[in-house]
Amino acid sequence: MIDASTIKEHAQVIGADGIHVGVVDHVDGNRIKLTKQDSVDDKHHYIAASLVAEVEDGVVRLSANADVAIGFEEDAE
Repeated sequence: MIDASTIKEHAQVIGADGIHVGVVDHVDGNRIKLTKQDSVDDKHHYIAASLVAEVEDGVVRLSANADVAIGFEEDAE
């Protein structure tokens, strides 16, 4: 598992297929909170940090394709 401290605010989150998933708002425990500006419902969403394959050059790359990662998103309450 990736060290969550390597995930920085405003980093792009990219699926394994290279498609943009969102932008990091901040890391909350074992979840990554995404900014709401990329959201279709103008709300924050979370994805599990366990989906992160690597963090390189300020980009968070996931082990899942974007459509799968988005399917795992949780609404922020």
